[in-house]
Amino acid sequence: GLTAYDTQRIKGMYYEADSAAVAGKKAVMGALSLYLDFINMFMFLLQFMGNQRS
Repeated sequence: GLTAYDTQRIKGMYYEADSAAVAGKKAVMGALSLYLDFINMFMFLLQFMGNQRS
């Protein structure tokens, strides 16, 4: 859910970009946001799989 929300938010930021410099900074922030989403998803899967063995 969070990844889909962030993807839509990034699309909205892209359409509202004021200049090329601002668009570039927003692209970096969007990429970081998606990267952290995937890291959190991976951590959740590791915890989920680790808890099944107990």
